[in-house]
Amino acid sequence: MTREKKVETRSATLYSSEDSEYSKMNSDMDVIDHDNQIELEEKTRLINQVLELQHTLEDLSARVDAVKEENLKLKSENQVLGQYIENLMSASSVFQTTDTKSKRK
Repeated sequence: MTREKKVETRSATLYSSEDSEYSKMNSDMDVIDHDNQIELEEKTRLINQVLELQHTLEDLSARVDAVKEENLKLKSENQVLGQYIENLMSASSVFQTTDTKSKRK
């Protein structure tokens, strides 16, 4: 083999191995890009889920506050009605208590 032929063969081998390395690097980058894309999608999904849960928590907190307020209002109304019923009962002779001890004396 002539010297020129040997140089060409070595050059072709070098280019071939460089192409192979470049191809492998591109393949590795594709895998990394794909992994990054999957990771980014997962992060986005988790962020959206957290935001949805925060909104749900805010809605539930508002509902709890509304129920507490309604409960206090109903308790107050119940006390007023209870006092009203007691006043009606004390004003009516039908509901007057009979004191049997005082009648015996």
